[in-house]
Amino acid sequence: MRSRHYLSITLFILGISLIFITCSNKKFKKNIYEPVSYAKQNVIVKKQEGTSIKLPDKPAIYAVMTTTSGDMVLELYANEAPKTVQNFIDLAQGEKEFNTEKGMEKRPFYDGLKFHRVIKDFMAQGGCPRGDGTGGPGYKFEDEINGKSLGLDTLKVKEAPYYQTQLQRAVLSEFNIQSRQELEEKGQEVEAAYMDAMELSALEILHRVGYRFNEVLTSKRPVRGSLAMANAGPNTNGSQFFINQVDNVNLTGIHTVFGQLVTGYEVLDRIIEKGNLQTTIKHIAIIDKR
Repeated sequence: MRSRHYLSITLFILGISLIFITCSNKKFKKNIYEPVSYAKQNVIVKKQEGTSIKLPDKPAIYAVMTTTSGDMVLELYANEAPKTVQNFIDLAQGEKEFNTEKGMEKRPFYDGLKFHRVIKDFMAQGGCPRGDGTGGPGYKFEDEINGKSLGLDTLKVKEAPYYQTQLQRAVLSEFNIQSRQELEEKGQEVEAAYMDAMELSALEILHRVGYRFNEVLTSKRPVRGSLAMANAGPNTNGSQFFINQVDNVNLTGIHTVFGQLVTGYEVLDRIIEKGNLQTTIKHIAIIDKR
């Protein structure tokens, strides 16, 4: 009788544990993603500039980036990321105030700045007034990304190993794991939740760790030559940008792509070959050919 009593207690405890685990994982059984509202705006080029460099015939807004390593021409995606393009243009032309150690200033922001971070077979990053990646214009603005147009809603996160960091963050945040000890204590629950979360889409996982997506724009992928905003997480855009040297599928949905290199691929390669802080931006001229 006593052994049967102990068996009943054991089964009861096991049942409670399974119920607890099942309940704790319900959050990963369904999607919580919702798109953010978005009002599209028209890009306005306030100052018409010229260039001696031949531009494509295609009607578009172009940025001619003159550097100490050569010239690059970039098409700006006014329709796909209008707020981001407007910010870039206004900073480049000195039409937008930004914060400095001396106070607020209004001049061509990018003139004289360096490509402070370059990584071979990855990208070249610039736009930091401090030259170390910690500077900006003194403000931040939101991402402009349509995750569905990038196919993130149909891509299961288990099929995209480059989102594993975001997947782990999404699961651990649900359990409020703050230490290795807590992780070990809740190991079985976390493992079960992780398996459920792997069945969710990349869009859902990115949403759960703070990224917000609209369903109005048609976003571009971070491919070789694409111009994108650097950030420190969701909705932390400022002035820093980078140009991809290769296709970087792992950055899809995480960085706003707002332009594409048209000519000057050899210049981009040269900037990266030279290394950090070895190339200075002389000026970025904006030419509106729409």
